[in-house]
Parts: sequence; structure tokens; C-alpha cells
Amino acid sequence: MNVLLLRDVVALLLAGGAGERLYPLTRDRAKPAVSFGGAYRIIDFTLSNCINSGLRKIFIATQYKSQSLNRHVRLGWSVVNTELGEFVEILPPQKRTGENWYLGTADAVYQNLYSLGRERPRWVILLSGDHIYKMDYGKMLDVHIARGASLTVGAIEVPIADSRRFGILEVDEDSRVTGFQEKPQAATPTPWNAGFALGSMGIYIFDFEVLERELLRDADEATSHDFGKDIIPSLVSRGERVYAYLFWDENKKESKYWRDVGTLDAYYDASMDLIQVDPVFNLYDPDWPMRTYQPQFPPAKFVFNQDGRKGEATESIVSMGCIVSGSRVQRSILAPNVRVHSFCDIQDSIVMTNAIVHRNARIRRAIVDSDVELPQGAVIGYDPAEDRRRHTVTENGVVVVTPGEECKVDPALV
Repeated sequence: MNVLLLRDVVALLLAGGAGERLYPLTRDRAKPAVSFGGAYRIIDFTLSNCINSGLRKIFIATQYKSQSLNRHVRLGWSVVNTELGEFVEILPPQKRTGENWYLGTADAVYQNLYSLGRERPRWVILLSGDHIYKMDYGKMLDVHIARGASLTVGAIEVPIADSRRFGILEVDEDSRVTGFQEKPQAATPTPWNAGFALGSMGIYIFDFEVLERELLRDADEATSHDFGKDIIPSLVSRGERVYAYLFWDENKKESKYWRDVGTLDAYYDASMDLIQVDPVFNLYDPDWPMRTYQPQFPPAKFVFNQDGRKGEATESIVSMGCIVSGSRVQRSILAPNVRVHSFCDIQDSIVMTNAIVHRNARIRRAIVDSDVELPQGAVIGYDPAEDRRRHTVTENGVVVVTPGEECKVDPALV
């Protein structure tokens, strides 16, 4: 993508959703601020895509419990040159256009048209701040311009059986959108592959004048003020040039990787992807660096305890500031500044920032939230009845422990 053209582009990340299906991890924070992959937050993956794509004018629209997200962006994403007109800027809800908070995705952008218009962009890229993937938005913009499109929608091929979880784009052989189905029971397949449909990724590139016109029109109508339900179908029905752009993955793997981590089980499974011998999602590509806020913690440390048992971690991610003392960590992720005291056994689990695991704890298939302090002899993931009585347990049996919850303690281990 031509650098001069990128100066005429503004990206807007929609990061205000409540993330109800990720509760209780979203009890005190917005979904994009939830820890992922140890050192990262979910929003870091979309922001890294922006920076790696050459985008330097980035708005982030927040709403729900945004303090943690605001702080993370302020500390970790001051990576652009403001003297050149570049920015990564938070847009809190301001009720600029009325008395309502954001009523839908389209309304969230409508209420921020003032900020977008001040930048006088030719194109606006609208993004979701809660998916895990790698994508060069500059390549998508090139195609948008070449086609003379009014709107281009990022799309990924999904099996017909999974289409009920997506907004489905109906397209012709030239990828021009002819219809839109919101989570259909029976999706229309693509013209080139009868076993797959095109799912919307929630990525949109608009010509700014088209976006402004459509949002002003939609604001005066009794709609749900949503891009998928209202804006796209309206544009298609009026014959506007709306195209699908098939997801081009920068992950350098055989299969395309795009994950919606909107449920606890999806979040857990995507996290476990990262600890495989050959991870499905590649965090280690120097050509596509993943950025985040790096707190000033020392390197991770593994130590013997007084009885000579060594601290060890296998098939795991261990972040900066962690200390594993005479305990065993297997197939797990430790976020920054986790303390694991002696004689603990942690398996197939995610332990988030600043958590403390005291001696003799047993943890299996669990998500331990930030700032949780597990008592000596804590047992999590071994007694389903006790786990369900005390904690949130997912459909797939993953136990979620949040601050203030009383854990089961084995008296023999205290």
C-alpha cells in the first residue's frame, strides 16, 4: 500500500462491547482488555495488525468498563509520531448526538462521525477489537480501491455447518455482495465451493462519504443501527458496489487462523493453541511483531525449594516476572508477575497477571483471573461438584476462578 494513500485512512476499532459470554473475566474489564497469550491483551492483536499494515491514525471507541483498557492503551500504544499527525486515541462515549449510549455498531460510529470528519479521510477502516488473527489491511484497501467499491467487507470461508454463528455474505463469482444473512440455519454457499459459506469478519472499509451518508440516513430510521443487520443489506438492496474481500492470512501457516474468542471455551481453546510444539498461531514471526505494553518486570525464574525439588515448566508459556519455586507447570500459560510457591502442580491452565499460587496447590483445566490468591492446598479442576458450587465452570469443564471466590482446600495438603 502506498504510504501517501495510508495518510488518507483512519481506522476505528470498536472496543465497547460488554463481552457477556466471557463473564466472569469481563466482570471488571472490557472484553478487548482480557489477557491473552500471557503478556498480551486481546486488543493487541488488532492494534498490531494496524501498525504492521502501516496505519498510523487509529481511534478506539470504548464504552463498557473501559478503565483497564484505557490504561493499557495509554501505557503500551504510544508508538506513533504525533508531530506527523499520527495517533492512537481513545474515544469514550460522549452522547454527542443525543441522550443514548451506543445503540449498535453503526450507532457507535455515527456518534463519532465528528472525530472521524476532523481527520478528513478518504477511507475509513472499521475493526473489531476482540478477534485473534493477522491481516494486512493495506492489501484489503488496495483491492477496495481497484474495484471502485463503496464498501468492502472482510470475509472468511466457514463450513456450512458452522454458518449459524456468523453473518453470511451472499456473493457472485466476482465476490460482489448480493445478499446478507444474519446467522442463518441454512447458509448460501460460495459460488466456488459448495461446502463453505462466507462469514463476515466484522472488518469494513468504507469510502468516507458513503459511510457518512449511510450513518446519517440510518440514524433517522427505526433500525437496530447495526452494520450487519441494517447498513450492509440497505447498500446491497440499492445496488451499491459492495464487495467481499477473502481473508488473506499473514500467519504463514497452512490453514488460515482467525478466532472469535467470545466465549470462555473458545478463549481457552485459542489460548491452548499457543502452547503446541508447532503453534497454530505464530507469535514468533519477526516480520509481523505482536506489540503490547511490557511492564518493567525481571525475567522469569525457576528455583529449587528447600527440599531440593526444582521448579519447571514444560510445553508452557511463562511471562516476565514469574517465579516458579519447586513446582511443576505443564501445558499452561503464566501471565506476567505470577508467583507459584513450592510443591504445586499446574496443568492445562491459564494463570493471569499478579496471581499467587500458594504451596501444595493442585490446578487442572482452569482459568485463574488476575490478582487471585489461591490458598495453600487449593484444589481446582479435580472435583466437578465442588468446582460448580464455588466457581464458574464452562460447558467443556474449564473452571474459572476470580478474585474473592473461596476455593476448595484439601486439609491433607495444608
